[in-house]
Amino acid sequence: MSRSPSDPAPPAPPEAPARGPAGGAAGPRFAVVGNPENRRVTLFAAAVRAAGLPAPRVLPWREVLDGGAAFRRGETVRVDSPGEEPEVERRLRGVADPTRVEGTARWYARFTGAVRGVAAAAHTSGARLLDDPAELAVLFDKRLCHAVLERAGVTVPPSPTSGPDGVPVRGWEDVRALLGTAGLRRAFVKLAHGSSASGVLAVERSGPGRVQAATSVERAPDGALFNSLRVRRYTSEAEVGAIVDALAPDGLHVERWLPKASLGGRAADLRVVVTGGRATHAVVRTSRSPMTNLHLGGARGDLAAARAAAEAAGVPFAAVLGLCERAAACFPGTLCVGVDLLPGTGWRRFAVGEVNAFGDLLPGLTGLPGSGAEGLDTYGAQVAAAALHAPHEEHHHDAVA
Repeated sequence: MSRSPSDPAPPAPPEAPARGPAGGAAGPRFAVVGNPENRRVTLFAAAVRAAGLPAPRVLPWREVLDGGAAFRRGETVRVDSPGEEPEVERRLRGVADPTRVEGTARWYARFTGAVRGVAAAAHTSGARLLDDPAELAVLFDKRLCHAVLERAGVTVPPSPTSGPDGVPVRGWEDVRALLGTAGLRRAFVKLAHGSSASGVLAVERSGPGRVQAATSVERAPDGALFNSLRVRRYTSEAEVGAIVDALAPDGLHVERWLPKASLGGRAADLRVVVTGGRATHAVVRTSRSPMTNLHLGGARGDLAAARAAAEAAGVPFAAVLGLCERAAACFPGTLCVGVDLLPGTGWRRFAVGEVNAFGDLLPGLTGLPGSGAEGLDTYGAQVAAAALHAPHEEHHHDAVA
């Protein structure tokens, strides 16, 4: 697959620059908006130091939410996940218990507002931002993201809720009506602003009143919803409907449940990390449940076996990665995204399930051969790409859908 020429390097910061390895050309001086003890931040900081650059300056999310952000001229700013910090979660979602499912609409409004403030502060100070706030707002709304991908010709699961003009879902009655339409008797019902499979239901309807759903949502006797680490099955319409009704005020996205290819007798999909427009890392996830997330019992599969299965079905692996690059190209102002790729039965067709702004947490995984990130983890690849790719420029890639 052909690739675009190298993008121009960013202008050198006017202040005293950090020196690269062995006294080489100046490298970026990073600032990270994140939770300081979170492994995302610590792994990124380690990658920065491994590149011979000064440790990044960390702006804790708690302080940013309190009083905003301030940057230094010439800094390269990375916005990292605000997750896994109970106090930050409480401020964003308005719930005391971080395992609660509800509150994602409030989280979305507060998070995107905070990111816009970060972007304004970066612009005012002359810092360089690696994450476009408008793109993050789309990436964290599954309905909007689905529509952006579809308009770009990226194959996605059919969805009646896609885009700002999609069918509204106010509760179970609306979902039940959609499940009665052609092609939607099996569907995924997702929180529009959810992540890590929170609030996701894999719903099947086999006849009037015959509904079941697989989900990690645990429903308490008082109706409160909690995330658990176990995928459970609800087998009555009353139970499924009650969960959907409780989730609906936060916004729901419904899409066709596409049958997945199997690997070793387990359902399989791929997480492909695209950095600076190139597919740099990939991992296969397998599961016996509809959700392949590793924290829900999914396991890493054999990437070589997945590649062989696709190529045996007549699909070059370069085309598989190219589809992920096309999806990432819809967000040219965001340096790195994680693409969830769904291989269809027989490995002949592929669709993009989601594009994740914070989809790079794959510890120990090194770059794909020929990606330019060989020997680097996902954070090392981003550090290298940040020195090569100017922000907010569009990158073009030839790829096969």
